Formats: sequence, structure tokens, C-alpha cells
Amino acid sequence: MGETGGSLSKVRAVERAMALLRAFGPTTARLSLAELTRLSGLDKGTTRRLLQTLASGDFIEFDDTTKTYSLGAGILLLMPAVQYGNDLRDVAAPALTRLAERSGATSFLWTYFDGSALCLDRVKSPDLHIDTRWSGIGTRVSLNHSGGPRVLLAYLSAEERAKVLQGPLERPTTSTVVDPVALERAATQIRERGWEFAVDTYTLGMSALGVPVLDRNGQLVASISVATLTPQFVIKNGVPEMLGLLQTAAAEVSARLRTG
Repeated sequence: MGETGGSLSKVRAVERAMALLRAFGPTTARLSLAELTRLSGLDKGTTRRLLQTLASGDFIEFDDTTKTYSLGAGILLLMPAVQYGNDLRDVAAPALTRLAERSGATSFLWTYFDGSALCLDRVKSPDLHIDTRWSGIGTRVSLNHSGGPRVLLAYLSAEERAKVLQGPLERPTTSTVVDPVALERAATQIRERGWEFAVDTYTLGMSALGVPVLDRNGQLVASISVATLTPQFVIKNGVPEMLGLLQTAAAEVSARLRTG
């Protein structure tokens, strides 16, 4: 059995350190000791000792002015060694860049990972300047909101989708759907038309359009989406005008995967 075999005992201190690191995210970039204690489920003394140890390796930084902690440069130095999604990201990068330039919106590449949508890449339009919350590389979001993640949900197997819909679902805005029955119904519609247009489900005033990337057997590999201010999406006969650009990008990525 390999070193990651399930029968091997786990090191409790490492599990606790991982719990602390995972407490940080796009909306929790800086956290106090009390917040980290609550989010990790650890006691205050253990949390403090682990933070001090992580800080000694530059994995955690402490701001003496605000008395808050954040991820340190040690985490950033590890990123080039992460291999997950590299091949797909390399294949999709040219298509994402052209999509952002031609659509005037920010383009995203999403993949399914452990019950969530994981952002593998993002290309901002050079002409788009919006001061808002964006998903970036490594951001994980639940599959019930945003164009790209909702496409992933729709194309999962029925068994996997049922598991996802039983778990906790984020509700970043009042327009975000969290009802499993409604989401299952929407998934059927997304598969039938081959795309999803999500309005106000991640950030009020913004919308996202997503399409699937399928392999040669028609199986889901990823999804591609674009997001921008809602008025930037022109709708004709119920279809966003940008849809053709996304479908072209997805077809390009799919073709490169087949010949790669």
C-alpha cells in the first residue's frame, strides 16, 4: 500500500494545522485568533501554538496593528509545485485569453473537485475594471450558483449530483437557489440547452454565462464561463449573444484535449 493508504494512522497535529490553513479564503483573508479558534474547532492555546509554528516557516503572517493572521509567502512558494489541473489549464489558456478579449468579460475555467467547483484559471478582460469580489485560481465555491459551477452540477452523474445537493450550499445573494428540488430541475434544463446564464447568484448586479467542456466520449471535463455586469449581456430571443464565443472556446479546448 502507498504512503497515502487509508489504513495508515493520521498525525493529529498535521490535521489541526490543515484545519487552520483551510479557515482562510477569499472572504476570510485576515482572521483574529478568536475567529481561527472558532473556524478550526480548536482550543485557543492549541490554535496559538500552531499559528506560531506555521509563522516560523512563513506559512502564516501576523499583523501586529490589526492583531490578525493571514496566509504567508510560504504558501505562495508552494504553488508552482502544484500539479493538479496543470495540463487542462495549459490547454485552455489560449482559448480563455481570446474569450476575455472578444467578450469584454472575465473568463474562467472550472473543474469539479470534492463536491465543489474549483477555479483552475481566470483571465480578466483588459477593458474591464470592476471593484468587486472575484473568484481566482484555487477558489472553491458550491455548485448551486454562478454560470460555470452550475454547469458542472448539471453534468455530474445523477448519483454524484444527489450527494452534492444533500450537502451545505452557499447563498451569497438572495437570488441564489439552495432548494435541491429546484436545482435538480434546473440541472435538467441546463443539460437540454447546453449552457447556463446565472443572474445575481454570486454578486448582485453581475451575471455569468457558462458552458461545458466535454471529452471525446461526451463526458464532463470542465466548464468555461464569463462574468461581467449584467447590462453587458445582450439577450436576443432568450439567448445571450456571448454564447457563441463560449461555445467556440469550449470546442477548441475539447479538440485540443482529444489531440493532446
